[in-house]
Amino acid sequence: MTVDWAAFTPWPALMGGVLIGAAAGWLVLLHGRIAGISGMAAGLLDGRADWRARLVFLLGLMAAPALWRLGVGEWPAVSVEAGGARLLVAGLLVGIGARLGSGCTSGHGVCGLARQSPRSLAATAAFMFAGFVTAAVLGHWGA
Repeated sequence: MTVDWAAFTPWPALMGGVLIGAAAGWLVLLHGRIAGISGMAAGLLDGRADWRARLVFLLGLMAAPALWRLGVGEWPAVSVEAGGARLLVAGLLVGIGARLGSGCTSGHGVCGLARQSPRSLAATAAFMFAGFVTAAVLGHWGA
């Protein structure tokens, strides 16, 4: 994935952050739930009683680009320079890591840090460090 720094504007990123924070806050205030994607998916797959709410949450995330297209008239500009197999393996590794770490970037990084959870701070620091090291190693190897 590449970033076109010449065309970068901070406003869409700021608005995205505000919307993520508002959605996470809304979910915890009104429903007492953390907006952790891995937890939502795991609960959906486990067949918990609130599976419908989890399904709606996840479908809403997947529908966001289509809603963007309806409002703006074009798909969001994203460039991914990896093949399908690499993306599949990466997704599986992230999923396994999220499960082993008892949460993911949204659960720990967004919600847990906002709650000042020491466990979430440690988890976020660990997966950010692992991500930086992985990106540096793969970038060095040209992978």
